[in-house]
Amino acid sequence: MHIYLVGGAVRDKLLKRPVVDHDRVVVGATPEALLALGYKPVGKDFPVFLHPQTGEEYALARTERKSGRGYHGFVFQTDATITLEQDLARRDLTINAIAEDEHGALTDPFGGVADIEARVLRHVSEAFVEDPVRVLRVARFAARFAPLGFSVAAETMTLMQQMVRDGEVDHLVPERVWAETRKALGEARPSAFLRVLRECGALAVLFPEVDALYGVPQRAEFHPEIDTGVHVEMVLDAAAALAPGNDVVGFCALGHDLGKALTPAAELPRHVGHEHRGVAPLRALAARLKVPTEHAALAELVCREHLNVHRALELKPATVLKLLTATDALRRPARLDLFLAACTADKRGRLGHGEDAYPQADYLRQARAVAAAVESASFIAQGMTGPAIGQAMENARIHAIAGLRANPSGHRSAV
Repeated sequence: MHIYLVGGAVRDKLLKRPVVDHDRVVVGATPEALLALGYKPVGKDFPVFLHPQTGEEYALARTERKSGRGYHGFVFQTDATITLEQDLARRDLTINAIAEDEHGALTDPFGGVADIEARVLRHVSEAFVEDPVRVLRVARFAARFAPLGFSVAAETMTLMQQMVRDGEVDHLVPERVWAETRKALGEARPSAFLRVLRECGALAVLFPEVDALYGVPQRAEFHPEIDTGVHVEMVLDAAAALAPGNDVVGFCALGHDLGKALTPAAELPRHVGHEHRGVAPLRALAARLKVPTEHAALAELVCREHLNVHRALELKPATVLKLLTATDALRRPARLDLFLAACTADKRGRLGHGEDAYPQADYLRQARAVAAAVESASFIAQGMTGPAIGQAMENARIHAIAGLRANPSGHRSAV
């Protein structure tokens, strides 16, 4: 029996990145042999075991062959005769098909080390086309490694385009699409996820609401980048910089401008009412991908209210309070921070505006603080009851927010 460190752990060591998961493959063993050593089985489709002391995953070397459409159409074979090279051959990308033994020696039958040095995402073999999830994984790896200069190999892109034409991605289940998308939204350069999917044609299949934004013009004085699809890419990257790893903010960024694809052609490049038009396609996207409730709810708020946030310094105090109430900010200040991060990303996700100040965010945080400081106890002490208490609290909160405007010097220091 021989044990090797494989996949992302080896890749990330070579890239000098933090290693999070230590996946290992076991060659020359049987399930019975691992069970006898105290390993605990967890795999459903193929034998995967947890180490009795460390709890880390150990998978028996295996091969696989296509038996149907989509992600689940595979038959796996695991026995003691499967070699390390056979196991590595079933992997998606060469950079993920490198193994390291206990002495640090590498097994690299497909040139993964060279591709790491060349910063290339390249498929291992023609078997790549058998698993449509790999289209999403390549796009996700592009989002992760684009800051390091990685790009997709031309021949790999050609295979992905063929997979889309053959209808393979049509068979992806929503849970798998969302799982990969969620990870991509938390990467350093999520715009690369969209670009790769768009180049291979998968964006139009899996995210038609987003794909429809490309080529839609915006007013140059507000959006020097002009193209709405490019704007969304820039907002995604701004969101990743403002809230690293936060896929909730990422999904808000992805869906904030979907209404611009529905603007009547005669009105372009203006997009009056796009924040309201965008709600329906956003709901459709979230429902189709089975997006978590909080992701969908906050994204809808950002879609509907981001223009009000942009003009927050001009809003009446009563309108500011309504905005805070809509986001549930008085009870959940952390939610307000996510909401404002997405709106800030929208402001900065424009050509030449990546470092723009956004005083609206600090103003709304301060407005939230003074509004939340108003409590019911003082009104109860005055003998108020029932709805009168609620009305008095609302009036007091509006008055407190108005006080921020009455103290411009203090307000400037706050924003």
